[in-house]
Amino acid sequence: MFWKIVGGLLLAWVAFMVLGSVLGFLVKAVFWIAVIGGAVFLGTAAYGAIKGKGTPKQLRR
Repeated sequence: MFWKIVGGLLLAWVAFMVLGSVLGFLVKAVFWIAVIGGAVFLGTAAYGAIKGKGTPKQLRR
């Protein structure tokens, strides 16, 4: 009976370790994808602001 409990706890510990490492990797991957996407967005916005025309566009009536 003692070894069944130890085996169950060991199995649960290994399962949590694997699940934690997979979820940790996914969180880090999503974080870096968001950082890169934000940098690209800010770079595109800055490029558009610098290269844009000096006069704002007016709506035609």
